[in-house]
Amino acid sequence: QVQLAESGGGSVQPGGSLTLSCASSGSIFSWYTMGWYRQAPGKQREVVAIITGGGTTNYADSVKGRFTISRDNAKNTVYLQMNNLKPEDTAVYYCNAFFSKSYWGQGTQVTVSS
Repeated sequence: QVQLAESGGGSVQPGGSLTLSCASSGSIFSWYTMGWYRQAPGKQREVVAIITGGGTTNYADSVKGRFTISRDNAKNTVYLQMNNLKPEDTAVYYCNAFFSKSYWGQGTQVTVSS
């Protein structure tokens, strides 16, 4: 069993930055592919960024060059650094862990508005 706890969401003006964190407990963190997903009101949940246990990353086209996913296996934590935020980045952001089974955090709200 894996428990995930996101933190770092909040409200920011367009062009601003936020860093999300997701702390994991309950299993061997380095085995898991970790990801950040988001869901805006009225829309389906979509992938934002993924990082494998070996550190390979992939990003949605909409966030390439602005967001950076990273992980610290010693701290069982994955991060999402978000720069140059836009109103369309407003959503609930969810942390995901996958290794034969998928686990989700409770989500953290990110609001980008002037």
